[in-house]
Amino acid sequence: MKLPVFIFLAVMLSPAGSETTRPPAPVPKVIFIIIDGIPADVIESVATPNLDAISGQRGYTRAYVGGMPGEPSESPTVSAVGYNSLLTGTWSNKHNVWDNDVSHPNYGYWDIFRIAKSHDPSLQTAVFSTWLDNRTKLLGDGLEAAGGLKLDYHFDGFELDTERFPHDLMAYYIRDIDEIVADEAARYVEIEGPDLSWVYLEYSDDVGHRYGDGREMIAAVQFMDAQIGKIWSAVRSRQQTHNEDWMLLITTDHGRDADTGRGHGGQTERERLIWIVTNSDNLNSRFYELPAIVDILPSIARHLRLKIPADIQAQLDGQSFVD
Repeated sequence: MKLPVFIFLAVMLSPAGSETTRPPAPVPKVIFIIIDGIPADVIESVATPNLDAISGQRGYTRAYVGGMPGEPSESPTVSAVGYNSLLTGTWSNKHNVWDNDVSHPNYGYWDIFRIAKSHDPSLQTAVFSTWLDNRTKLLGDGLEAAGGLKLDYHFDGFELDTERFPHDLMAYYIRDIDEIVADEAARYVEIEGPDLSWVYLEYSDDVGHRYGDGREMIAAVQFMDAQIGKIWSAVRSRQQTHNEDWMLLITTDHGRDADTGRGHGGQTERERLIWIVTNSDNLNSRFYELPAIVDILPSIARHLRLKIPADIQAQLDGQSFVD
């Protein structure tokens, strides 16, 4: 039976009819990268074309680690401490990681992967790391207290393979591991497109400890930028071929001492001052007001549209710098 013209037009022009032809919203994805031990003044003074391409005009800011000096949140500017402050959105007085031994982490403060899997177990997760403890101790992947298995794919542990990567005093083996970690991250991201990924690269910190400030550190930063470029290329490929909205976040875990650039761990300005690079075009004012490393977790959650349990949300020390 033929509909009267006015009924036919009403159906065709109704909101419900319009929604059926609207393309689906892009699927949000996040990959965050920690490049170890590069102070803000160094990253700002070295040519980093890939980081520059990612940040564009608005996606770079200085930030800080170490909590609030003299207050309960004051935290050592040490690697594992910085990683876990990012992963949990809290400072050491909560997550209980005070050094690189990671002896008694408090898994009651959920990491971002646990939050993601709690929100939606089907979300695909991955870790690519030059340090095995990132997965086994900080994330506690597979431990009941830490939320059980949270990672669908991991590529790590190569620092323990002394046959393939014989240890040398100059830490060239770490550079070689960083390179294969970045290669695998780029390959896996382009092919599989996981929803949430963490990449950790170490070589720049080893160079800092050995040489401090100088040409060796500059070369290490440029090497790291090249590794980032591989991953950025994979992200762009995904965005061109899939209906996906990727947020890439790159940061470091601590600065270095002002005297030589070899040490870190204290509360001096240069040790506390870090940086964040992102391709996000949805940044709010907090991003430009010296955010903290603990602000990264809520920003990832916001982009992925994760529902954080109320009791976990209440424990966070950070706030989102994306809308």
